[in-house]
Amino acid sequence: MKRRVSTLLARWYAQGHRDLPWRCTADPYSILVSEIMLQQTRAAAVVPYYHRFRNRFPTVDALAAAAEPEVLALWSGLGYYSRARNLLAAARQIAARGAFPRRYDELRQLPGVGDYTAAAVASIAFAEPCPVVDGNVLRVVARMENDAGDIRSPQTRERFRAVAQRWLDRRRPGAFNQALMELGATVCLPRQPLCPQCPLRAQCRAFEHGSVNQLPVKLGRVPPERIEAILLLVRRGRCILLRQRPASERRMPGFWDLPGPEHLPTVRPGVPLGQFRHVITHHRYLFTVRSASAPRRLPVGAHFRWLDPGDAGSIPLSTSAKKALRLAGLL
Repeated sequence: MKRRVSTLLARWYAQGHRDLPWRCTADPYSILVSEIMLQQTRAAAVVPYYHRFRNRFPTVDALAAAAEPEVLALWSGLGYYSRARNLLAAARQIAARGAFPRRYDELRQLPGVGDYTAAAVASIAFAEPCPVVDGNVLRVVARMENDAGDIRSPQTRERFRAVAQRWLDRRRPGAFNQALMELGATVCLPRQPLCPQCPLRAQCRAFEHGSVNQLPVKLGRVPPERIEAILLLVRRGRCILLRQRPASERRMPGFWDLPGPEHLPTVRPGVPLGQFRHVITHHRYLFTVRSASAPRRLPVGAHFRWLDPGDAGSIPLSTSAKKALRLAGLL
């Protein structure tokens, strides 16, 4: 089946696929940036961020010389901000060593680079025969093999990785990996897969047994946590009061946000301006935005600043703050 899968995938991929900017290059830095951005984020959402990021930091040395707040500001809205910090740390390591690591094992040592990202960069940029195993690939393998193993299990993931390794076209591993990921992203969908359009349908055991919609199996899903919170819109002329999240906070340290009542204990929240929902991984927030008067004295030891909303693009501003300011008509 190995030759058949790789041949069919290559033929299907050559007939047409999504025109994504990082597919037009073998530059390892560009591929690293795209793969870090694509972690848990849809390709369509990544494209404009990728263009802005690469325009501002065209080389790994340019990124290595950047200040973290500027990197976070360009990343603002993309989410999972530890990715931006890890990418900056990785760029500094690469610049310090004077050359981009070429091997999977070397790439794996970079901050924020796991098995999947290391395999993607190594195979696409340097033609190392490493299979990539992301959610799309796990889904394709589960259906092709009709395997009901729990894809959260390390044993199942290793078994599926071995299958992808057997399928791998060792002559063109990068093209094969991109074709396999593309199949999972555009045809072998989580819901309502497009089986009639699949080039591997004749080899798919789940299609043969009518179990496509039952696979892959993912056990132990964590139920979302629902949280209600208040954000205070404190104004002084054109400016609004922001609070910088300290390093001790797990959610988005270093970003600027609207303060809550717990951050301004001497301020009484005013009238509600509206509500909005915000989702971060397993957390479902319901934010209520309230007006508030400026305190006579800001708390000692906290980081606050007054910002003209027109300058919001110059700092790493949290998505929840942006949503609150749009709700109030200030962005």
